[in-house]
Amino acid sequence: MLREFSLDGQNALVTGGGRGIGRAIALTLAEAGANVAVAARTLSQLESVADEINALNRQSIALPADVTDPLSVQKMVAQAIDHFGEINILVNNAGVSGKVLALSESDTAWHTILGTNLSGPFYCCRAVAQHMIERGSGRVINISSVSGTIAAVGGLAYNSSKAALNMLTKVLAMEWAPYNVGVNAIGPGWFDTEMSHQSIETAEDKAALEGSIPLGRLTTLRDLGLLAVYLASPASSWMTGQIIYLDGGETAAFL
Repeated sequence: MLREFSLDGQNALVTGGGRGIGRAIALTLAEAGANVAVAARTLSQLESVADEINALNRQSIALPADVTDPLSVQKMVAQAIDHFGEINILVNNAGVSGKVLALSESDTAWHTILGTNLSGPFYCCRAVAQHMIERGSGRVINISSVSGTIAAVGGLAYNSSKAALNMLTKVLAMEWAPYNVGVNAIGPGWFDTEMSHQSIETAEDKAALEGSIPLGRLTTLRDLGLLAVYLASPASSWMTGQIIYLDGGETAAFL
């Protein structure tokens, strides 16, 4: 491995780390040398991922947490720092989806999605920032979506939350650049996860989806993990305030 991509001696905190994208990123960071704290609401899933990380001869800890609760976030960060001594990398992956229309009779879905996808990353960034600023270094990776730049009916809350997360990423990058804390985002396209699987359950669904992607195929979650390793490593030390879309070319016509 090129030394600039090594995460040896680094400690990461990954929210939504019990499954899907978060699990893939956590495991790939560990492969690159990082110790990884995984956080989410379901302890059993977290413990399973932590066991996989330990099997790679890296340290891991499972931290039950609710990113929509600032007090829960503060506790999560304190536990991670207490366990590892410091946090070098924060990955804000916890998120939810759901269809919301402007004329919906209930505001519950709107508040749930915005609270998890936007307020959650903000609370996590705020809780970790002072620690990183005092140390004079740190890397924050927010997991956004192509939905942050492509509009869709029913995406009122989800698309809005990801678009706002993109701007949060840029503003925090500007605010924390003087302290050598980099803030970037990854915008995944279509990946087969627990959240998206219902949209591609059949061969026909998959074929139609692949036909809409310029590269004509889906890829694996590991690709997201590899990009996260780059953004967490010294190799990206001069990159901040960027949203990188990993989508097979889906957003090329929009950006």
